[in-house]
Amino acid sequence: MNTDNPSLNALTDKVLSAVFEVSNTLGPAFLEKVYRRALLRELSLRGIHAVPEASLSVSYKGQCVGEYFADLLVEDLLVVELNCVERLANEHMAQCLNYLRASGRTMCLLVNFQKPKVEWKRIVLTPSSSDSCARVPCTRPDPDPGLTACHRNRSSESECRPGRG
Repeated sequence: MNTDNPSLNALTDKVLSAVFEVSNTLGPAFLEKVYRRALLRELSLRGIHAVPEASLSVSYKGQCVGEYFADLLVEDLLVVELNCVERLANEHMAQCLNYLRASGRTMCLLVNFQKPKVEWKRIVLTPSSSDSCARVPCTRPDPDPGLTACHRNRSSESECRPGRG
């Protein structure tokens, strides 16, 4: 593991241990929300604080332009993204990198409970990965000067709407 934060590394190991316990106890193929609730319970039993559906705002020149909702934010340090998919794809890793860039945090655990053996990846945001992410072109090229506030949407992102705050 190539990170400079021993406490974050130790926290990551503790969360992974809880993930394995949940996977071993429940088995594969439940809905994601079942695993999220079980992992929250397991972390709580271990004395580890976690916030579900943690809001991560994206700002541009001091203005909120979007919002992500990470499945879990553990000890205000570690982002955890849970999935129940056939296999993890590049889009899942890109989503984790967006969470890290939006939150200013450096590590995310990407977990997939779909198979009998839990699949996981540790995503670390480094200065070089941050630079490469910054070169991704914006999909909404026309700026809207009337944007004032972000409002939560049921999807993984929310939209900013003019004149609401």
